Amino acid sequence: MESKWKSYLAGLRKGEKIPKKRQLLILLLVGILLMVIVLPVPDGREGSEEKGIQAAGEMADTSDYEAYLEEKTARTLQYVEGVGEVKVMITLKSSAQKIIEKDQQSSSQTTEEEDSQGGTRTSNDISSDRTSIYEQNSDGSQSPYVSKELLPEIEGVVVIADGGDNAVVVQNITEAVQALFGVEAHKIKIMKRADT
Repeated sequence: MESKWKSYLAGLRKGEKIPKKRQLLILLLVGILLMVIVLPVPDGREGSEEKGIQAAGEMADTSDYEAYLEEKTARTLQYVEGVGEVKVMITLKSSAQKIIEKDQQSSSQTTEEEDSQGGTRTSNDISSDRTSIYEQNSDGSQSPYVSKELLPEIEGVVVIADGGDNAVVVQNITEAVQALFGVEAHKIKIMKRADT
């Protein structure tokens, strides 16, 4: 087999032509190779992250959003050394807000009046009108165009963990919650989990 390839390659170096069937086979293999290189391979991590972001954005009820944050925070904190089994409770200040895009139109009108004594008076009338911008849905209906959606602000966090009596663990949990949610330290309470 090896001698076949050597003789074949030696013939190519001498200037012999490649038979038509082999040319087609080589082109087909090169095409398949290019397709494999160009096509993206889905990464499992990206899909789960996108699903998490999408799930957070689609939660209509604040209790659903609270439960989502509590579960995700508890799953994360359980991997911290010394924390052990953990339960998290989060309270929110308000519900989510949708900011609707508005179009503002201003107009001004200047009027000049002359009084009976020959004097003139100029008055400017400026008016402003704000109207909502609507977008066309695929079914033909219209809905207000949401330029931005603000998630609810977190009011406080309670963490109940096996390691809640260890000062180092309490400090680590407090710093993690502050980093995740931007909550002030006095609004975070860490407690030891009771043995049941």
